[in-house]
Amino acid sequence: MGTITTSDGTEIFYKDWGSGQPIVFSHGWPLSADDWAPKCSSSCTTATGSSPTTGAGMAALRRSARGTTDHYADDLAELTRHLDLHEAIHVGHSAGGGEVARYIGRHGESRVAKVVLISAVTPSVVQTDANPAGVPRAAFEGLQAQLAANRSEFYRAVPSGPFYNFDQPGVDPSEAVIANWWRQGMMGGGKGQYECISEFIRQDYTEDLKKITLPALVMHGEADQIVPIATSGPRAAELLKNGTLKTYPGFPHGMPTTHAETINADLLAFLGT
Repeated sequence: MGTITTSDGTEIFYKDWGSGQPIVFSHGWPLSADDWAPKCSSSCTTATGSSPTTGAGMAALRRSARGTTDHYADDLAELTRHLDLHEAIHVGHSAGGGEVARYIGRHGESRVAKVVLISAVTPSVVQTDANPAGVPRAAFEGLQAQLAANRSEFYRAVPSGPFYNFDQPGVDPSEAVIANWWRQGMMGGGKGQYECISEFIRQDYTEDLKKITLPALVMHGEADQIVPIATSGPRAAELLKNGTLKTYPGFPHGMPTTHAETINADLLAFLGT
C-alpha cells in the first residue's frame, strides 16, 4: 500500500503487491480499491500462462473533491509512471472502465498490453437521440438529489437494490455485501461523488475506444440495472479494433462481487492468452 502526490498536489492512495506483469484495477463509483479484493486475491496468486504469479494488483482510491474523468485518467497516468509500469493490463469496472478508456485516449498505449472493461460506462450511458437505449438524464439527476439529501441512506439503498440486483425475484440479498458497499462509499468525499454522477451524464468515450488497438475484453451482465447492456457492452465492443464481447445472462452490475468465481475465471483466461 502507498500514496503518491500528483502534479497538482492531490494525494492518491493505491495498493501494490506481487511481481511480474502488472495488472492495474480501476474501481467504479463510489467505491474504493477494496472493491477489487475478490479479483486481486485470485488474479495475483493464480498463474497466468507459464508464470508462477500474474503480477501486481493495483487500484487507486481518490479522496479529493474534484471528479472529472480527465482528472481520473491523468491520475492513472501519473500512477503508472510513478510505479514505472510497462506492458500493464488495465481492468476497469463501471466508471473505472471509463477511466481506463480515457487514460488510453489521452495518454496512449505505450505502457499498456491489454484492456478489460467490466460493466463499464463506455461508450456512453445517458439517453440521447444517438443513444435511445441510454438511461434518462432525469434518473441521474435523481441520484444526485438522493445523495445530497441523505448520503448514508442512499448508499444503503443502491447496493440493497439495483447494484447487485438484490431487489429482483429469486435473488438473495447479502447483508455483508451491502454493508461493505456502504462502507466504501462513505469513506469517499461526498462532493467528488456528486460530481462524478455529472460525468455519467456528459461523458462519451466513443473516440477513446476507437484509439484502443490492443486486445480488449468487454464483460457485461445482461441484467445490469445500473448500466444497461443495450447502451454499453455491445456498442463498446464494436468500437474497439480488437475487442471481444462476453455477456452473462442474469448477472447484475456488481457481478465481479456476486459472481466472482465466474468473472475471475474468464478474466484469468483472457489475461493468459
